[in-house]
Amino acid sequence: MAGLSFDTNPAVSSKDANAAFKKQLNKVYGWYTGGFFAFIVVLAIAEQMGLPRGAIGIVFLLATVALYAGIGIMSRTNDAAEYYVAGRRVPAVYNGMATGADWMSAASFIGMAGTLYLSGYGGLAFIMGWTGGYCLVALFLAPYLRKFGQFTIPDFLGARYEGNAARFVGILIAIFVSFVYVVAQIYGVGLITTRLSGLAFEIGIFVGLGGILVCSFLGGMRAVTWTQVAQYIILIIAYLIPLVWLSVKQTGVPVPQLIYGSQLEKVTAKEKVLIDDPKEKEVIAVFKARSDELAAKLKDIPTALAADRAAAQKKLDDLKAANGPLADIQAAEKALAAVPKDEAAAKTAWTAAKAAADARARPLAGMPRHAQQFAGDPNGDAKAQEAFDTSRRNFLALVFCLMVGTAALPHILMRYYTTPSVKEARQSVTWSLFFIFLLYFSAPALAVLVKYEVFNVLVGTPFDKLPAWIAAWSRVDPALLSVADVNKDGIFQLGEMRIGGDIIVLATPEIGGLPYVISGMVAAGGLAAALSTADGLLLTIANALSHDLYYKMIDPNAPTARRVMLSKILLLVVALAAAYVASLKMADILFLVSAAFSLAAAGFFPALVLGIFWKRASKWGAVLGMLSGFALTLYYMCTTHPWMRSLFDIKGPIADYTWWGIAPISAGIFGVPLGFAVIIIVSLLTPAPKREVQELVEHVRYPNLKPAR
Repeated sequence: MAGLSFDTNPAVSSKDANAAFKKQLNKVYGWYTGGFFAFIVVLAIAEQMGLPRGAIGIVFLLATVALYAGIGIMSRTNDAAEYYVAGRRVPAVYNGMATGADWMSAASFIGMAGTLYLSGYGGLAFIMGWTGGYCLVALFLAPYLRKFGQFTIPDFLGARYEGNAARFVGILIAIFVSFVYVVAQIYGVGLITTRLSGLAFEIGIFVGLGGILVCSFLGGMRAVTWTQVAQYIILIIAYLIPLVWLSVKQTGVPVPQLIYGSQLEKVTAKEKVLIDDPKEKEVIAVFKARSDELAAKLKDIPTALAADRAAAQKKLDDLKAANGPLADIQAAEKALAAVPKDEAAAKTAWTAAKAAADARARPLAGMPRHAQQFAGDPNGDAKAQEAFDTSRRNFLALVFCLMVGTAALPHILMRYYTTPSVKEARQSVTWSLFFIFLLYFSAPALAVLVKYEVFNVLVGTPFDKLPAWIAAWSRVDPALLSVADVNKDGIFQLGEMRIGGDIIVLATPEIGGLPYVISGMVAAGGLAAALSTADGLLLTIANALSHDLYYKMIDPNAPTARRVMLSKILLLVVALAAAYVASLKMADILFLVSAAFSLAAAGFFPALVLGIFWKRASKWGAVLGMLSGFALTLYYMCTTHPWMRSLFDIKGPIADYTWWGIAPISAGIFGVPLGFAVIIIVSLLTPAPKREVQELVEHVRYPNLKPAR
């Protein structure tokens, strides 16, 4: 990358200059891709010669972070147009690639195949929703937003809706949505950094944070754009190579998308065997007994807590009196310390443990059959029919929220301000869809191939012969992977493993028995996905504060250098705050990301679409529409999601707050219609926008239409 200078003259906009710039980019990134393959080969040879696994992980971590840092240093700038919109000169294909990297976050790279592994058909809602969202972007938003010519989404809202009221609401929503999203990305960064380096999770977060900051801090959108192109190349190679390898290992066919159906048939057949397996039923019985025991404790918490504490203390005293082994005494001390401190803590701990036991006291470790469309049975009894209807409603609601949320995410829409023209903005959406398709078309196959491997290779293996990756990932985070010989037969059953979706992709090379260098490469790909999205999100938050709030609302005369420096300072502050929140591990990656989609959908989509396609949409309609849609969505999440209920100390059964059985992840299904309704009603009841604003809206949609006189 050393030979590339990103600092071309932004004033030069001729076709020849653009063609020369694109040719230079093709050359540089061509060499970069070849260099990455060479790097993998060299590390593979070094591994065969004895290079330790820990050293391979460190090399991947340092090399990728150093690469991104180098691009950030080369792309540093204090020019406003370069910092905020990369000088509006990013070719469509490269903007599509950068958007793909910006889009394919930790949730896409790490979480999506894991969700498909755990939930089967239900996980396809994410692929359908996220992919379909780009069709909405191409048809309704990207080209029109580019015609308006602002730097950010709040900037557009301020220009379209005549002033700072809509801009300020847009700033608040953009910050909230982006912060929720970036916490998930930094969580992914910490998870991957920990696996590569062996550092503690909390330390790994802040180490990975350095790779995020060096790009967005130094060069803003310009540095982020060229870094994201590099990151996309790494992440797509890292995703596809182990998938192809696993496909060849199982079927001999190097195109996993083609053998997806046949492998799914084998998985479905194996599911039936496992459901009828007596050993699996033994494990289910153990978890059912645990659930019953915990239910009995919850009926009389004071008595049960006293009995548990007395039993733990007696066991420790007996071991000490008998001068028992030190390891047993230490285990007894740990067990005593783990006894809840008071009744409230006991109720919380035992309720959570009972829920976990109930989930695993079902066939297939609580997973649905992979090819089963929805829960329940449309031809069954009343309860089965209700379960089927609720499951189907949630599937469709989630697809809707993800589609509309995709079309309203500020950090994605910002990308289309960076192209040289409206035509290239539309083309870059097409390229974005293509680059995203490469991964999304592969995720379902990856989930099925990994499940086939677990069902046919791991299940039935003696515990003392389990592969090393199980112990390695258990050390990273027992909540993500843990195994225990529940029925004490020494043989691994499916029900004896608790696995989190967030590690399915990262552990795929080891699950398939691939060399460790491939594991390092996949981790580097996951790191690239998380870093690329985190860069864009942090830049969105910092720009909302420095450009939209400070420059547009507080000090319109602020010099460019001050605005850019303020953006950099705010970016650092927000990054540290997000890293701290991520270190608390408050919710899983997929829920945080999906929450951001519902919130963005309800907060932005109605105002953006009506602002472009309905010239009568007024300032107060937009303000009240954004606030009402966003507030309703947030309220529903807070009252129906267990973690958020505990955060706000909301009492009472969740069923009392649930509407039509819709899950909190799909809360935007209520907020979006409300936003549209409020904007339309309030706009009709308040004065119309100024004539010049209405003419601007018509000109953006119909550029050849001459304004009325």
